[in-house]
Amino acid sequence: MPLNPRLVKESFSVVEPVAGKAAGYFYGRLFTHCPQMRGMFPPGMEVQRDRLFNALTRIVWMLDSPKGLASYLAQLGRDHRKYGVSPEHYKVVGNALLATIRHFAAEIWTDEIEAAWTEAYAMAAKIMIDAADAETTPAWWLAEVIDHEPRTRDIAVLTLRPSQPMDFVPGQYVTVQTARWPRVWRRFSIANAPRADGTLRLHVRAVPGGWVSTALVRHTRIGDQLLLGPPVGTMTPPEPGRDVLCVAGGTGLAPLKAVIEHVIASGERPNIHLLFGARRACDLYDMPDLARMEAAFPWLRVVPTVSDDPAYDGMRGRLPDVVERFHSWADHEAYVCGPAAMVNETVRRLQMSGVPLARIHRDPIHSDAVPGDPSPGRMVHGGTVHGGTVHGGTVHGGAVNNDTLAHGGAVHDTLAPGDPVHGDHVHGDPVHGDPAHGDPVHGDPVHGDPVHGVPAHGDPVRGGTVRSEA
Repeated sequence: MPLNPRLVKESFSVVEPVAGKAAGYFYGRLFTHCPQMRGMFPPGMEVQRDRLFNALTRIVWMLDSPKGLASYLAQLGRDHRKYGVSPEHYKVVGNALLATIRHFAAEIWTDEIEAAWTEAYAMAAKIMIDAADAETTPAWWLAEVIDHEPRTRDIAVLTLRPSQPMDFVPGQYVTVQTARWPRVWRRFSIANAPRADGTLRLHVRAVPGGWVSTALVRHTRIGDQLLLGPPVGTMTPPEPGRDVLCVAGGTGLAPLKAVIEHVIASGERPNIHLLFGARRACDLYDMPDLARMEAAFPWLRVVPTVSDDPAYDGMRGRLPDVVERFHSWADHEAYVCGPAAMVNETVRRLQMSGVPLARIHRDPIHSDAVPGDPSPGRMVHGGTVHGGTVHGGTVHGGAVNNDTLAHGGAVHDTLAPGDPVHGDHVHGDPVHGDPAHGDPVHGDPVHGDPVHGVPAHGDPVRGGTVRSEA
């Protein structure tokens, strides 16, 4: 039968108010019928339940956008190779999902609704399986740390040399696993355009309780080996012909710097404005390099901005306010990356000033539950999806990866206590914030993607069985 998004959405809206219970029921069914799959998930499942719901919500509300949904699912299927997901797993997951929706939507359940869900899941699974089967690139890369440069007390810039060539597009991100925390993956944006020597740079801020970010900043040394997942993300360079605005909060600078490097190397000469914000002047960690780029490319203007340092003699203020101090950006391609609240507010003001949403680039934002957050990781139906707005079936900003029915959505390095809006950062899916300081505009990230796991043959860094951990 043809896909029926209306029936799927209507029945899903009945399940949504009891999402936590539904997710628990789903995993209970899944592990009862396939106990061996339990080892692919974290020991503690509370956060995992939110990730399941985030992923399912995103898929359901994209059913009216077949092209966007197919791209999203294909990317998920390719990325899930590193978790050891096989075609057999999809059938087990589908059975558990259908049983869950049937149970919690029993009052309205009909044969037509069951058929609609069966068809929708079969479509999604086929796209993911086919994409994984067709992929010829590695499921993961080993990479050597060839430089480790502390920039502030909490921020380091790492240069990596993958053992095999890695093709990526500026603005994309990779998941990273360290030997210190095997089978725990976190997301970090690549902070450079592709280079002839194949090296990658990562901007990493260590946050309290952040397993991988702290390991990378404080415990990683030159010569260490890291494991990298495939590059993903869609916040990629603009088409030629327009001037460019980049608004970066904290280490949200990383993917925007990669985009700017690409534009400079392309030979095009658009005017580029980079507004780089932090709370304090000492947090403007990349200014020497940005100054060199500005000197070499006269069409680039770098505007460092500080919000909480009265002694700073440059531009002061919150980034959304600073954006409005300039001329109209209506004819620009805009890139926004930083703390969730800053991104949301900046996008809103850009739209109000006449920049079409289709020319505002950002990857969708998801957030896990942190203490005090009444609505963890939920997408808003009928319009805004955290970090990407749905209009007429189009999701602007691109796909989030590593957040499927199996491995979930929100991406954080830690669930350390903090402000639910300002905390945990994801580069490329840009939640950039600082849970310790709680700055909604200029905070720095918890780089993260707590979608954990490794391929079926174990951990290439330290060995071991397949298991994803919190």
